[in-house]
Amino acid sequence: MTQQRGYWREGGERISAQEAWDVWAGYAYDVLTEVAQTYHATITYGELRDRLFAASGIRTSALLQNWVGEVLNRVIHESLRRGHPPLSALVVRMEDGMVGGGYNEVLRIIGEPLAEDEMAREEHAAGSRLACYRHFGASLPSDGGVPALAPKLQATIQRRRAQAPPPRRPVCSTCFVQLPVSGRCDSC
Repeated sequence: MTQQRGYWREGGERISAQEAWDVWAGYAYDVLTEVAQTYHATITYGELRDRLFAASGIRTSALLQNWVGEVLNRVIHESLRRGHPPLSALVVRMEDGMVGGGYNEVLRIIGEPLAEDEMAREEHAAGSRLACYRHFGASLPSDGGVPALAPKLQATIQRRRAQAPPPRRPVCSTCFVQLPVSGRCDSC
């Protein structure tokens, strides 16, 4: 049996990439509104792909990174058209829990400057996720919830902080003894 190439329906009918992206975008919108109904939930790109394939019956041999941005761009534009928060903020990389560079399309479309660095982009995405949870009816804590980094990214940051050496306290310039909290040397 020869392996399919390109884009096709489960029955073997070949379809265009554009048609597949359009169909997947509709399903992605539904999947992401479901994810948004759980506070602090995210979905990985791979999990989204698997759900899109299962729901649509459409497959591709193309690498995920070569088409998922096209699908999420459609979701971003549909979110804007409906007046909904950007659902694409819920999609994160499995390796590190980050939204990735494609999230810049959200910033571009809403007219905000591009993020200065990855963490600024992640913080914006965290705020967008909170807006999604609120809009799509997630059960929120009594304080209304807080923006949060994706769980995997948050765990990585906490692990790095725990491994970092504690800050060094200042030393007296005369006797080289570590200074107490008061900042004055008890020996001099």
